Amino acid sequence: MKSIHWQNALKSPELSSLVILGVITVLFVIGNGEFLSPLNISNLLAFLPELGIIALAMTLLLTAGEFDLSVGAVFALCPVMVALLVQNTGMDFALALLLGFAACVAIGFLNGILVTKVGISSFLVTLSMLLIVRGAALYITQGFPLKSLEIEHVLVTLLSGDFRAGPFRFYASFWWFIGLTLLAIYVLDYSKLGNWISAIGSNRSAAVARGVPADAVKIGLFIATSVLAGLAGTISALRISAASPVAGTGYELEVIAMVVVGGTALNGGRGTVLGTLVGIFLLRVIRNGIVLVGVPGLAYNIFVGAIILAMLVLHALLQKNTRRT
Repeated sequence: MKSIHWQNALKSPELSSLVILGVITVLFVIGNGEFLSPLNISNLLAFLPELGIIALAMTLLLTAGEFDLSVGAVFALCPVMVALLVQNTGMDFALALLLGFAACVAIGFLNGILVTKVGISSFLVTLSMLLIVRGAALYITQGFPLKSLEIEHVLVTLLSGDFRAGPFRFYASFWWFIGLTLLAIYVLDYSKLGNWISAIGSNRSAAVARGVPADAVKIGLFIATSVLAGLAGTISALRISAASPVAGTGYELEVIAMVVVGGTALNGGRGTVLGTLVGIFLLRVIRNGIVLVGVPGLAYNIFVGAIILAMLVLHALLQKNTRRT
């Protein structure tokens, strides 16, 4: 029995991704001893939640058989709206943030309606939404970043405040990320909604025949993904005290890469939040490590592309081996 458990564990995509993460981490430590320094770990954890929060929502959406290419644009639009409302109208930050999230809800709702009710593929819908939302952010700012985004409000502290624990510096966003990770694990692995999500991604017709409200679930997931993208963008803007209309460019593909590398099926039906967590750390460690060891930052996409391709091949081989046994 023990050997069977070990064989099943070795076939899991989460473990294979974790092994690669361990190997890459060791290589970076050998390449530069400062990789595990408190300063570098603090910097790594500061940036990790911004994409990680979006990746958690994308995991649920991909498990249901859909994805969202507009998250990078929403990442920029939400804080831009909040900043303009606060700076130009003197609106209270809490109300401005609520309106920013309302815009995110509208974007996610429209994505979901067009995919479920009109029947357009999520690729085409969210690609179009990416262009619309990014264009809107550029238009209302005339292409210029909004700087000096220094706002005195308790919500700012809750979203982007920081504190020290010994030599390490932690941001509030990291605890938001931890909390949302636990919530995503509960939803996908332990709730009825998680069963519905997996069933919809595996076989939508069969799920609907069993009474699963497939359209409502997908619309809800599109909304959640858009709102969390707006939350991540706002946290990022508050941390650097600037809201840029081009922030988040390319994030949509990087987020999908994190999720797929972690073991979530691109065509739906199988999702793993723990695998996504490994994928998040893997890509952020690569981005951080290649700079420390002296590799030009422009080479990052080469490493990411190679890792994604290797993981897809590995996951395919594991699936074939599982079917045979």
